[in-house]
Amino acid sequence: MVKNGNDPPNAFTISSVLKACKGMKRVFCGRLVHGLAIKRRFMEGFIYVDNALMDMYASCGVGMRDACVVFHDIKEKNVVSWTTLIAGYTHRGNGNRALQIFREMLLNFGRQIHTAVIKHGFESDLPVTNSILDMYCRCGCLSEANKYFNDMTEKDLITWNTLIAGYERSDSIEPLFIFSQMESEGFTPNCFTFTSLIATCANVAALCCGQQVHGGIFRRGLDRNLELANALIDMYAKCGRPGRVEEAYQLIRSMPFMADESVWGALLGACKAHNFSRLGKLAAKKALALRPNMVETYVMLSNIYAAEGKWGEAARMRKLMKRAGCRKVAGRSWIEVRNQVYSFVVGNKMGSHKEWVYEVLELPVQHMKEAGYVPEVDCLIHDQEDGT
Repeated sequence: MVKNGNDPPNAFTISSVLKACKGMKRVFCGRLVHGLAIKRRFMEGFIYVDNALMDMYASCGVGMRDACVVFHDIKEKNVVSWTTLIAGYTHRGNGNRALQIFREMLLNFGRQIHTAVIKHGFESDLPVTNSILDMYCRCGCLSEANKYFNDMTEKDLITWNTLIAGYERSDSIEPLFIFSQMESEGFTPNCFTFTSLIATCANVAALCCGQQVHGGIFRRGLDRNLELANALIDMYAKCGRPGRVEEAYQLIRSMPFMADESVWGALLGACKAHNFSRLGKLAAKKALALRPNMVETYVMLSNIYAAEGKWGEAARMRKLMKRAGCRKVAGRSWIEVRNQVYSFVVGNKMGSHKEWVYEVLELPVQHMKEAGYVPEVDCLIHDQEDGT
């Protein structure tokens, strides 16, 4: 077709040939087609050619460099462009980079919406500007979020809460400084504000700051809020020694309303983290009394009994769990090898490659033993019936 010149190839022809090169794993042929596409000016304004070329390089190339070059040269990327690049990194086992590009894609679309807001004159609409601020915060662009926040001509409590919640996800103490600035400008915090502040203190284990925030909650009469109670219990559980777990329990007892299963579940998680079995058993029983079909609670209570050597009680918990119709779903892993996905669970003996897999697994196990590693078995699920 190219030699005859009577019926020259068009953009659809180039796209189809690139797909054929991908199917045959012929990256050299794909490069020739790439050159032809440049010569015929099919790399300018034909997004499906760009996407097909990027897909070919992502699937057949030695690395992702060529695919990235094509991607960055695309002036107006669409969803297929982003998805192709994400899939390329995923198939090569670079999941972290794939997730990073996914976040960049969301941010890119968010910036396009921001541009449209300015273009259509909605930059003074407070609900719209709050949404844009939230977008930058959720995408992790806190410097841009902070700049946008400072440029906003009008702010309300939602604006401040959005910025505080955005920084709370960054595991820093910045929300505490923003909160101080918010109060100095005359805004009154609400339950959403304090929930983010308590979560901040829990994330960075700032117990003293958390206690001060707790005092502010009490003074403002917000101590009846269930979400705040959960956040406070979680903070006291994460911020120190088992004595703090006891403090969290006293907080539950002093609450002016009946604790629900989420409150007792938060205390149970704290007891498990600090090996506080006495309160852990109490929290688990309280949670099960409110919601008998919580499989995680049965498992954690069974493990507490097993760690104490009370195998009869552990087995009884497992039987109660089965009687309640609860079943713990086994964790499943998967891996892609040569375009085929293999799935497996712990202890899986099925599959044609099981002998080879277990031989490979023996290598890191042997290295760990030689290094003196002693496994922690407290977190394992003990089952008297099958002996595991």
